[in-house]
Amino acid sequence: MKEEKQNKNPHDRHPMLEQLSQLWRNKTAVIGLFIITIFFLTAIFAPALSPHNPLETSLYDQLKPPAWYEGGSTKNILGTDDLGRDTLSRIIYGARVSLIVSMVSVGLAFVCGTLLGSIAGYYKGARDSIIMRIMDMILAFPYLLLAIVVVAYLGPSLQNAMVAIGITYIPRFARIVRGSVLEECEKDYVMAARSIGARHLRIIFLAILPNCMGPLIVQTTLSMASAILDAAALSFLGLGAQPPTPEWGAMIARSRGLILRASWVMTFPGIAILLAVLGFNLLGDGLRDALDPRLRD
Repeated sequence: MKEEKQNKNPHDRHPMLEQLSQLWRNKTAVIGLFIITIFFLTAIFAPALSPHNPLETSLYDQLKPPAWYEGGSTKNILGTDDLGRDTLSRIIYGARVSLIVSMVSVGLAFVCGTLLGSIAGYYKGARDSIIMRIMDMILAFPYLLLAIVVVAYLGPSLQNAMVAIGITYIPRFARIVRGSVLEECEKDYVMAARSIGARHLRIIFLAILPNCMGPLIVQTTLSMASAILDAAALSFLGLGAQPPTPEWGAMIARSRGLILRASWVMTFPGIAILLAVLGFNLLGDGLRDALDPRLRD
């Protein structure tokens, strides 16, 4: 027993610990994780962090500049919009709206795409052909254009925007899962499970899919960034969040006519979108490096 302990390589660690260590050594991923954490904490504690009611209007406080501008006030640090609503408060609550939209839409795409990709990759044959041709048809349309068509059919609302974004993202997950399942099906542990009479669903969900989670986690993180952008775009076009919901894209749309007169009204929501998307993209790149053994040093 002592000899076994002595011969054990001190660098041998659990794969998950090694992946976490690899992720922690990636500075860009840590920065992305930090940014995302800030946004999630802001969304969770929005009522406590918001200095004002984001829906409260004040004709007396219309288009007040930020605190550091001439004539600005510390009461409204980032200024106010054309209805006198506090910009900082609306951005804080907008983080909650954007993160909810991205999580729901990506979650819908994750579940549906994983299920369809698993069926296509495991059963192959006609099922594979039918499912993947449908995915190809969806991919033939630009993501945002297809989302606009879906929302136009369902009706403009934040809930319908979530559904539309989720539908357009399903092929991303379906194709990744299908490729991973096809690769895993050729391995010995799957053949062994089949030989002992394990049920197909048990093999798919308990044996194969856990080994396909690496690419799925990376795709989920990167899709969160895309969902925030697409949700803002739909709201900008009037198809997503409806007034007076404090959503970043809707805030930019309402203030686009004030760009020369009160640039801060649309600048700060744009910065919020930029930072949120940057955070998820940086984290996604770091996760890809950590979860893919071929990219490790």
